[in-house]
Amino acid sequence: MLLAANHAMAARYTSIEDIIGTAESFLEQHVSDYLKHSQLAGRQQIKINRLDARLRLHSCNQPLDASLESSSPPVGRLTVRIRCNGDTPWSIFVPAHVNLYLDVVVAKHPVKRNNLLQDSDLMLAERDISALGQGYYLDLKQVVGAQATRTLSAGQPVLSSQIRTPPMVKRGDQVVISARSGAISVRMPGEALTDGSHGQQIRVRNLRSQRVVRARVVAPGQVEVSM
Repeated sequence: MLLAANHAMAARYTSIEDIIGTAESFLEQHVSDYLKHSQLAGRQQIKINRLDARLRLHSCNQPLDASLESSSPPVGRLTVRIRCNGDTPWSIFVPAHVNLYLDVVVAKHPVKRNNLLQDSDLMLAERDISALGQGYYLDLKQVVGAQATRTLSAGQPVLSSQIRTPPMVKRGDQVVISARSGAISVRMPGEALTDGSHGQQIRVRNLRSQRVVRARVVAPGQVEVSM
């Protein structure tokens, strides 16, 4: 009699296992879709945090609905909203954590501060990007030629905060200033007043007019201004 009563009571409520299973299935599909859309090859580990065993939510006469509370990439700490849209609606927020493993750029061996990174200094290795935050790299070409701003240990992921692009033009360099407008192109000598990497705007003195202008670095010793 007691067993029958327990079964009847359980039927009145949504089980914690159903809630966790819904959240887990949703995240597995969501992360897979994210990898496919981003054209990334990786693997994931999903952990759903424990829920209070005393939780009592009415049984739902419709399939449970799951959604994320954030539009950010599904990595790290997440909150999944599980919702019942049935006759007795309810919703609950389920904490979860997604470990996403991708091949990222790491130092192949120790690299000293201020060294320029070469192919021989780098390799790809699987790392959990949820522990890296932003600024990791997936392509060696994005890092080759950059300058280390701190010492890198062997196997350490290379992050954007640890490197910088060396200036293509340095302060005091003699440069050629180009100005284009359609088929018209004008070139004049100049002097860089600040350092600049490719694509950066720097201050340049036109050595003919002595006028200081802002120009974009386009190549070593070459800058471009708008006409």
